[in-house]
Amino acid sequence: MIYYHFAELVHRQAEKYGSRTALKHRDNATGKWLKISWKDFSDKVMLTAKALAEFGVGVQENIGVYSQNMPQCLYTDFGAYANRIVSIPMYATNSPGQIEYIINDAKIRTLFVGEQLQYNNAFKVLKESKVLERLIIFDSQVKLNPEDKTSIYFDDFLRLGDNAHAESVVKIRMNEATPEDLATIIYTSGTTGESKGVMLHHYNYLEAMRIHDMRLSMTDKDLSMCFLPLTHIFEKAWTCYCLHRGMTVAINQDPKMIQSTLKEVCPTAMCSVPRFWEKVYAGVQDKINSSSPVMKKVFLSAIETGRKYNLEYKNKGIPAPTKLKLKFEMYDKTVFSLLKRVLGIERGRIFPVAGAPLSDTINEFLQSVNIPIIYGYGLSETTATVSCSPGVGFQFGSIGKVMPNVQVRIDPINSEIQVKGKTVMSGYYNKPLENAKAFTEDGFFRTGDAGRLEGDTLFFLERIKDLYKTSNGKYIAPQAIEMAMNGDKYIEQVAVIGDQRKFVSALVVPAYPLLEKYAEEKGLNVTTREELVNHKEIIRLLETRIEENQKNLAPYEKIKRFTLLAEPFMLGCELTDTLKLRRSVILQKYAEQIEKMYEE
Repeated sequence: MIYYHFAELVHRQAEKYGSRTALKHRDNATGKWLKISWKDFSDKVMLTAKALAEFGVGVQENIGVYSQNMPQCLYTDFGAYANRIVSIPMYATNSPGQIEYIINDAKIRTLFVGEQLQYNNAFKVLKESKVLERLIIFDSQVKLNPEDKTSIYFDDFLRLGDNAHAESVVKIRMNEATPEDLATIIYTSGTTGESKGVMLHHYNYLEAMRIHDMRLSMTDKDLSMCFLPLTHIFEKAWTCYCLHRGMTVAINQDPKMIQSTLKEVCPTAMCSVPRFWEKVYAGVQDKINSSSPVMKKVFLSAIETGRKYNLEYKNKGIPAPTKLKLKFEMYDKTVFSLLKRVLGIERGRIFPVAGAPLSDTINEFLQSVNIPIIYGYGLSETTATVSCSPGVGFQFGSIGKVMPNVQVRIDPINSEIQVKGKTVMSGYYNKPLENAKAFTEDGFFRTGDAGRLEGDTLFFLERIKDLYKTSNGKYIAPQAIEMAMNGDKYIEQVAVIGDQRKFVSALVVPAYPLLEKYAEEKGLNVTTREELVNHKEIIRLLETRIEENQKNLAPYEKIKRFTLLAEPFMLGCELTDTLKLRRSVILQKYAEQIEKMYEE
């Protein structure tokens, strides 16, 4: 396998694949999926690179990309790499304050924006900024503010660079590009404090490509759905890997449309966070429980057959008995095939899952119904993957085997997972004090996660900063308790409380549509969500569900009291852009409700 520097990756693939489809994206007006060939992809990247050079963006200067997933994001990234420019992604959901912080910290003069919301937010910043000079707008339907005299649409921007001088500048820069060049700065979502810019160089990405080739078996016949935001290191690194392998990438622009776009595209691969599969699991369990006794028996038999075949034989590399094999094949062609067709993943070959803990219950279910997930662990600071499950021999409870040529060790004092290797960042941008704390004296990166290592198999225990100690001296891992609730159809979000408290409590966001349906079926007299979550019957239902979900927890870990919330945790407030809980924000916002749960 040849590993091309990202300055030339797209162009070398275009020479190889020509008119074959590199990218697909959905036309919002017609609903049709439009194809972009490798040649057209290469041409657009080169036009973007020339326009950046013509605009006077310098070598190793920082530019920003503030957009939902769009082909233009990839044109801009690879156009920047060709110029040795640093591309800084921002979540499409970021507030003006959040993007202003990044713009000021990284001294971004040029910002690419997606649609109307991103333009409106960015223009507010532009008017007051002493750093930001111009906006380049991807969506031609965006209406400019009457005061805006400097912004330019992306298509017009491309035309600016169509000259011989700009082309010469780009060719020189491409020839001078080195693996040591800074490629991206990924700003962390900041669960515990100020957002930090993770500096990733081209050598980080090139090493990630190399070690994934050693672990995975993707080919240029595969098609991946780009679902997570390209701001997320998981999706960014995965999409780069897909392009490195010559795969087609279908770009899902609106996360809310994923259920329909999956059926339209039928990808063979897609990376996602556990929440996606938790909802699949809850939906299937609901379907099973509402089925007739005969169908329920069929479903349960199919799942148990799949569990035995895949986990007791296939995962251990042992040939299954003929009777079990035939029974599994029958269910795979009927029950499992129907389930996957409903989801749009009937062609699926690999579905990497990471970004948060995945419960063993849901993992086992997905393996049992023959959905080929690959569970792993990684961080922005490690160019995504530190460990992931192998094709055979995955151990439940683990987060997979450590990737080739990545060193992992466990701190004997606090069980922290520490990582060293060529995929580890060089440091945080403009944060010398943070860098001093982030690395050990011998160069290992401190992940802040507790774990244990058995051979080359890694186990995640908890975020060290998230560990609670009750007033009784017991240590509580809130994520483990929250994870126990994640597969319940009536529970959407949970925030466990317990630090320096006598017992564990929780704030619970219910799955409102299902709960409203339940209330209607029971004839409960409720008209608002406030009335719904305070109704005695609803509280009793959730009490039963919570108790059932935590039956395997130790007594001191169990939720003793809970409060149902009428409004969900929101992105940019109680949730980070990667859907992690901002615990300090939650504790402050819901202080009154929390104190009530501890009243005698």
